[in-house]
Amino acid sequence: MDAEASPSRSLSTHFRSALTACRVAWSHAAKLALDIALPTLCVSCREPVDGEGVCAKCWARLSFIAPPYCPRLGIPFVYDPGPDMLSMEAIANPPAYARARAAVRYDDVARTLVHALKYQDRTDLAPAMGRWMARAGSELLNEADVLIPVPLHWRRAWRRRYNQSGALARVIERQTGVKLAPEALKRIRPTQQQIGLSRPQRASNVQGAFKVANAGQAVIAGRRVVLIDDVLTSGATVDACARALLRAKAAAVDVLVFARVVDGHKAPI
Repeated sequence: MDAEASPSRSLSTHFRSALTACRVAWSHAAKLALDIALPTLCVSCREPVDGEGVCAKCWARLSFIAPPYCPRLGIPFVYDPGPDMLSMEAIANPPAYARARAAVRYDDVARTLVHALKYQDRTDLAPAMGRWMARAGSELLNEADVLIPVPLHWRRAWRRRYNQSGALARVIERQTGVKLAPEALKRIRPTQQQIGLSRPQRASNVQGAFKVANAGQAVIAGRRVVLIDDVLTSGATVDACARALLRAKAAAVDVLVFARVVDGHKAPI
């Protein structure tokens, strides 16, 4: 009986494989046709671009952050003040996290990229942004045990359908092999959007908003954590997250973001 059924099963397997191959080929053909009919546009200047959403001209306008910078906050210095010299901001208001790094300054092009990823479903931008972050944060990531994206409250996550910080963290996980734990940290109460709030208001807004889930305790305790977010402005959100992670016995918490506000820029996010 088994010998009689075997050719039938083999034929069914071959048919399914052929059907899968046809679906893949059709998908590639449809994407090619769509790319020809509707070429990808640069998210900043709206010119046609072949690649990841940013044309060469706008890519050149991105202000990538490189040394010298504050070893604590990652704020770029105008000149090199010497090794281990902290910025005035780090001395006056030291954060709960150990170190912060950012790929780029939060300027016009960076803001457009962040808004497209965050509010316009442009998750196709995450791979390039995540790779730039992995390069900027290589020092942190080489020492990291786990990646934690800044979480959304479940209501906002339901409306937005995805967490932009989680999308960036998944790219960094693939780039580095550092384990991602997206459910370890929870936003336990909804918070007002930080746009337009002063520094004290931002800190008050997120105070007590984050907690390590019971299931996440074992993932966090004794581990070096890198917290992932899209933008660092006042640092209130990542500081609140870092405090929650440290209460859960994280060995250390560092912060890696795509862009950070520097030089007193007050661009709304």
